[in-house]
Amino acid sequence: MPGRTTLTDPVTGSGVWLHHEAVAPCDGAPAHAHGWIAVFPPGGPVEHARFGPAPWTAPSDGFTAGGTTVAPGRLTGSAGPFRWALTEQPQGPPLHTFPRWSWRRPWLPATHMLPAARARYRGTVRHATGELRLVDAPGASARIYGHGNARRWAWLHADLGDGDVLEIVAAVSTRRGLDRLPPLVFLRLHRDGRTWPRRAERTAVGWAGLGRFRADIGLPRWRVEGRAGLRRIRVTVTQPPDGTLALDYTDPDGSAAVCRNSERADARVRLERRRGRWRPEATWHLSGTAHAEVGER
Repeated sequence: MPGRTTLTDPVTGSGVWLHHEAVAPCDGAPAHAHGWIAVFPPGGPVEHARFGPAPWTAPSDGFTAGGTTVAPGRLTGSAGPFRWALTEQPQGPPLHTFPRWSWRRPWLPATHMLPAARARYRGTVRHATGELRLVDAPGASARIYGHGNARRWAWLHADLGDGDVLEIVAAVSTRRGLDRLPPLVFLRLHRDGRTWPRRAERTAVGWAGLGRFRADIGLPRWRVEGRAGLRRIRVTVTQPPDGTLALDYTDPDGSAAVCRNSERADARVRLERRRGRWRPEATWHLSGTAHAEVGER
């Protein structure tokens, strides 16, 4: 059960990635917790360190692995040369990237949501070459529950400003049958106080034959486009090679995957609405403030 917190320092432009994960191995070994932290400074090499594994004690109010803790509104810990102490203040309601039923019925191999789709962070992150003093740093926290990583996936979190946010998960499952489909796309655009598409499953079910969303996953650039109702969207994400960090995952069954993450990605988003013909409704261009990832086995 991974948790992910990402943010951008508005002063230096540095990105920060905190990953917390609890794993129950399929072979019956005791559950353990581990994770990592990474800092993505502009124009400099990415720095990161791992913490754990440590015994998983399943605290009722968050996550604990050795000296690392995630509790409501607060993240603290240490890993190698890193020390961090952050407060989190959500700026809006949770956002369910996947259908709500996916948390109750295991028809999909994993599910994803953001308890803090928009948040502001304060505190410090010390690393080997400096310290970030964060004040009202924009970011978000996500939670994932599942049985392992996808065969191939892409992820984007984009704070579009003025309370708008875009979240995308596109993935090819390892489950038999689903592994023959193109990437299933889950896209949620929260804009002007409303979320589009209205139902989360409309984007993913589309590739099963009922909708019009598709993903072209690759590096350094990947794309998602699709249509629901009277709107269509085109998203292009660029992950800078010198600002992308490759890290390996190990699933509960022992199989391995690699993700390539950038907290300083670029994103272009174009939203159109059909009024007789397709007309531009909104455009956004994020330079170095999009949070993105591509993973594979």
